[in-house]
Amino acid sequence: MNYRHIYHAGNFADVLKHAVLALVIEHLKLKPQPFRVVDTHAGIGLYDLTSVEAQKTGEWRDGIGRILASEPPAQVAEILAPYLGVLRELNEGGALNAYPGSPLLARRLMRRGDRLVANEAHPEDAEALAALFAKDPAAKVMTIDGWAALKALLPPKERRGVVLIDPPFEEPGEFRRLLEGLSAAHRRFATGTIIIWYPVKDTRAVRAFQRDAAALGLPKLLSVELYVRSPHLEGELSGTGLLVLNPPYTLEEKLARLLPYFVQTLARAKGAESRMTWLTGERVA
Repeated sequence: MNYRHIYHAGNFADVLKHAVLALVIEHLKLKPQPFRVVDTHAGIGLYDLTSVEAQKTGEWRDGIGRILASEPPAQVAEILAPYLGVLRELNEGGALNAYPGSPLLARRLMRRGDRLVANEAHPEDAEALAALFAKDPAAKVMTIDGWAALKALLPPKERRGVVLIDPPFEEPGEFRRLLEGLSAAHRRFATGTIIIWYPVKDTRAVRAFQRDAAALGLPKLLSVELYVRSPHLEGELSGTGLLVLNPPYTLEEKLARLLPYFVQTLARAKGAESRMTWLTGERVA
């Protein structure tokens, strides 16, 4: 329980994760029926980029800092508009001082009648998260183990929504737990969109994880990866990945436009690239 996301808030992994989360939520909003967002490892919800911790690593400068400083093509700007709109609302003066975690990003994009459940087991982070949403009746904060939250919170009564599973990867066996969590979430909420985040430090471990995920036989499982340096380098964070179960039908097309821009803007070294692959369903041969 030592992981603190403040050191990494707004980095390139957050950019991909939060851009995809925003696109899923915007798709859910196309229908009038309410939906629920469940965030199993929610963090504190709002990060101060001027803090000692964030300044110590400065990871946001090579992530969201580069995105906001760039001039994306019109189609890319349109795709990013919901995500970046929240960023600009939080930083009205122009300087980038605050970054929203996934629960706050989701809440800012949701409508009246939609609901958020944000779970965080770290005591101090859970306290900060509860304070952030203390006056919001549409947001509920829980403090149980993130994996237990999947069983406790699914299916949502709305029968529509998205689940984000974003563990800290501070303990061995997280890939195994992700597989178990993905399978459990699908059993309880077969029609929901499930987003799973993972880091890429060991490409062999990641490929084994993807093979195991495909072997679960779940319908419509999309893999999305962004590498800011060569994926063949082991032992360092070279890339970030998402598995998206039941992605909106519009997501693949939008990511096909977005990912090349991310590669161009966020690359740190030679070998930067993106990958998008259907592990099951859709375009799998």
